[in-house]
Formats: sequence, structure tokens, C-alpha cells
Amino acid sequence: MASLSDEEIRNLARKYALLNAISHGGRADPGSVMGRVLAEYQDLRRDARRVRSIVSEKVDEVNSIAGQDEQSHVLSREFPNALEQDTARKKQVSRIDAEKSPSLPDLPGALEGSVITRFPPEPNGFMHIGHAKAALIGFEYAKKYSGRFIVRFDDTNPAAESREYYEAFLDSLAWLEIRPDFVKNASDDMERFYELAAKMMSSERAYVCTCSQERMKENRQLMKACEHRSQTPEQNLSLWRMMLDGRLEKNSATLRFAGDMQSLNTTMRDPVLFRIVEERHPLKDKKYRVWPTYDFDGPVEDSLDGVTHAMRSKEYELRDEIYDAILKSLNLRIPRIIEFSRLSLQNTTVSKRSLRKLIESGEVEGWDDPRLPTISGLRRRGFLPRAIREFILSMGVSKVESEPTWDLLESINRKLLDPVARRYFFVSDPVKLVVENAPKLTVNLRNHPEKDLGQRVVKTDGKFFISGDDAGRLKVGSVVRLIEAYNVRISCIDKDLIMGTYEREERLEGTPKIQWVTETEQTKMQVTVTGPLLIDERYNPHSLKVVEGVAEASVGSLPMGEIIQFVRFGFCRIDQPGRAILAHK
Repeated sequence: MASLSDEEIRNLARKYALLNAISHGGRADPGSVMGRVLAEYQDLRRDARRVRSIVSEKVDEVNSIAGQDEQSHVLSREFPNALEQDTARKKQVSRIDAEKSPSLPDLPGALEGSVITRFPPEPNGFMHIGHAKAALIGFEYAKKYSGRFIVRFDDTNPAAESREYYEAFLDSLAWLEIRPDFVKNASDDMERFYELAAKMMSSERAYVCTCSQERMKENRQLMKACEHRSQTPEQNLSLWRMMLDGRLEKNSATLRFAGDMQSLNTTMRDPVLFRIVEERHPLKDKKYRVWPTYDFDGPVEDSLDGVTHAMRSKEYELRDEIYDAILKSLNLRIPRIIEFSRLSLQNTTVSKRSLRKLIESGEVEGWDDPRLPTISGLRRRGFLPRAIREFILSMGVSKVESEPTWDLLESINRKLLDPVARRYFFVSDPVKLVVENAPKLTVNLRNHPEKDLGQRVVKTDGKFFISGDDAGRLKVGSVVRLIEAYNVRISCIDKDLIMGTYEREERLEGTPKIQWVTETEQTKMQVTVTGPLLIDERYNPHSLKVVEGVAEASVGSLPMGEIIQFVRFGFCRIDQPGRAILAHK
């Protein structure tokens, strides 16, 4: 395909920027526009820097247009058929996805157009694959019944939450193509929570307890009712006001549900509904000091938000009874709870507390470390959103516990990458090979053995680098073939240099083939290779290594984030200039 002119790229970028802006609230995203341009004209990847500059210019132009209506008007005037074509493309993609994705079982009591599901993450860390399962199941069910999907941040524990985590969750959801109909924060409903708390005290379904945590725990174990449970509504409301206005200190009082202290289900033994938290909230600052627990705000928010089916992992199964009891005490509608097994992967952890500990200790470099099961880590390592989606949906919504290996996720990702990832040569631990009497050749290398993904041209002059592994298998007098080039008879082997002589170019049956990179057209490349993060539930200090090598010069100009295959090495994602991460073999 002939290379596009700058003017043609500008038109293409402007069209996709307008389409992207109209679909996303009037603001085009440069990365999404860049992806559309490169997806349509893959040869432009060779000049990604120039294309990125043009895309950035056009995105700024489009974002300066006031409002989606005006952007739509500009699109229809400059690109009359673009919106119709884009709509048809999206329908085709949706149809293909539906055909290839495992179907979910029917929801009990579900009505077409009336199903509302939600995903309620706490913004106290980054999204991981366990979260992705909960979010994806909720999203897919809402889509199946033409319903609505809500993302609600369960941000009622200021001590653990940070603004960056809200943004990280939304970014991961967007990357996974999980599109909520509505995004909200539980912290926005604090005044409503306070009203309902007062209602519970007035109806004697909640009371203020000033017991120490130790005393409370002891009474719960002994099934003994707290002495404060007999307080009058007036006494409780007075103590409640003291909690709110700061006259009662942190850990000196809680609001508890008047449950059943004789219940065999310990969650029913007067659980805490509100507690005093003095830490600054990432969104509300110091506006509130009494915050609800998940036992309270979870069911209340589900009911108020109109959720019909509350999806959650079965670890909360014992809390179903308190969920229903709180809503009954408030005369609020009770959603239907749908439970499924929690998702984790072998040799890793999805515990945010454990992940944070690894980060704070410096044993991993951050939430996007490629060894982690966070969505940022999986994305950085080179997993596709669709691979994660198919992996999760393949396990369905069973409550049977399982801990799949990474192999299944890798095999799905490999299947998706194989037809679209361009091939390049890379040699690890390089050793120099000099071929005497070698002709100067111009070698045309296909970017894919089966698909038409273009080709690249490499000039050879008899000086190469080959991998240390291949060099270690050579013997004087043996013949090897440099892939897609010619045969070489090995004449001398030293530690840092191998000499050989040129032989005819015809392929000889049974001749070993080896990878190569020319000395004159190469770029240094480090490849990060990950291993199991945990072994026997302990951190594996050998879970990451860096392989030094050289790759074809053209690899040096690939855009960050592109996933390629280094032939005979593995699928790798370009992480930064001169560095890639091995996704898997």
C-alpha cells in the first residue's frame, strides 16, 4: 500500500477525532484516534512519530469545537458518510463478539429492558482480574437484557482511598471496553445515609454503642447483647449527633444494627453500620467524620439505585442475611443477589493489601508491574482486552471455586495475537557471526507468514549477530541457514566471534535455521521476562529477569504499546524505547 501524504493523514485523523469526540462526551482521546488510524493503515506504524504529531494536532482542533452538536454538524459536512459507516462497523464488531463469546445463563426474574446491574469497587487500589470478572458479568447481563449498568465507587472508608484509584478503575474499565451507563460515588449520598440512620434509630433497629472494640468482639463471641441496645431512640439520636459534631472521638462510638445476637450467622450479631473516621476523604475532604460500612451502604445504594440483580462473589454469601435485614428494616426494595466464585490465578494474589505490601516494599515496581494480575499489569505485559473477556466468560457464573493457571489466559491471548502481530527478528545474548565471501543482499522479510501485513527490507553484508543459544549449538564444519537469507558453513568458533563461509542460497533439507540481525541495521533491546510472582504463597525473588539482545533496526521506531512477535522467542509488547516485555511464548 502506498504511503499516505501528510494531508491524507490529517483528513483521516480529523475524521476519527470527530467520531471519537461525538461518542465520548465531546472530548476525543488521542490514543484511541491513533489506534484507529494505524489499524486502517498499518504501514504508517513505520512513521508513528510523525503520525502521532498529526493526530495530536487534529484532536486538539476537534476538542476546541464547542459541543457535540457542532462536532456532529462538522462531521456531516466534511465526511458525509462517516457516521453511518462507523455505526455499521460497530454493529459488525458487536455481532462478531456475540458469536464468539460464551453465552451467559438467563437471570432469574429478569425482564427485557428492566435489568439494572452494578459494579461497586472500593477505590483503594488498582483494578485486578477479580474485579474484571465482577464488572464484566454485570455489564454483559445488562447488555443481554437491554438494561443499565452502573459503576458505583464504594468510597466510604477515607483511610484507605485515593483519588488516583478512581481514575485507575475508570481507565481500566474503558480499556476493557466495559461502558457504564452511569458512574457515581457512594460518598455523594452521605446526607441520605444519615437520614436513613436516624430512621433506624427511631424505629429501634439501630443503636449507638460506646463499647471498646475488645468488649464488642467478646460479646459477639458469647452471643451476649450489648448493654447499649436498651437505650431509647432519643438517647441514641443524642449520641448520634455527638458522633456527627465531633464531641465523641474516633473509636469511642459506633452505630450498630439491632440484629440477632443468638444467630449462628455471626454477621447478624449486631454489626457496625457507621463508625467515626477522621482521615481526609479524597473527594469530600473533611466534610464528614461518620462513615457507613459496606454492610450498610452496599444494600442501601443497590436499592436506591434501582439495581435489580446485585452481582457479587460468593465470599459475601454469609452477608446476604444482613443485606436483606437492613433493607427490610428501612422498608426499602430488596434486589436479587447473584453470586459467583471469586477469580484469582495460580502463583499470584488479588488481595489489594498484599499487592500494596509488595509495592511499598519495592519488590514490584508499581500497580502496573507486568507480574501482577492488575488490569494495568496485564495490559502492560501484552494481554488484549478481548483475551481477558473471553477468559472470564469461559468460566461462566458458577459458584464452584477454581484457581486457573496462567496457561489458559495465555492460550486465548496467543490465539488472538497470532493473526495480527507482526513478526520481527531478535537475538538474545548476541554473538557476532562474520560470513566470508558473502554477497551483499537485499532481503525482503514478510511481517507475517500467512497474513498480508506488509514486509520490511533488510540489507546484509556478511556481518551478523546470532543468539547465544544458537551459537552454543554450532560446531566447526556444520552448516546452518540464516532464515530467509543463505547457508553458512562454520569454519571457526571463538568465545565472542564465529566465522563462517558463504554457501549456495538454496535451502538444504534438514539444515538448522537460526535467527539473525545484521550488524549495520540493529537496535539494542532489553526484554523483560516474568515468572511466577509467588511460589508456595511467598514472594518469588526470581520472578523477573531482563534478557539483553539486539533486534532489527525497524523495531526501534515502533510505537509504545505495540504487540509484536519476536520470531522463535515470543509475543512482546513495546514498553519504552529499547525495551519490551514478554507476554508469553
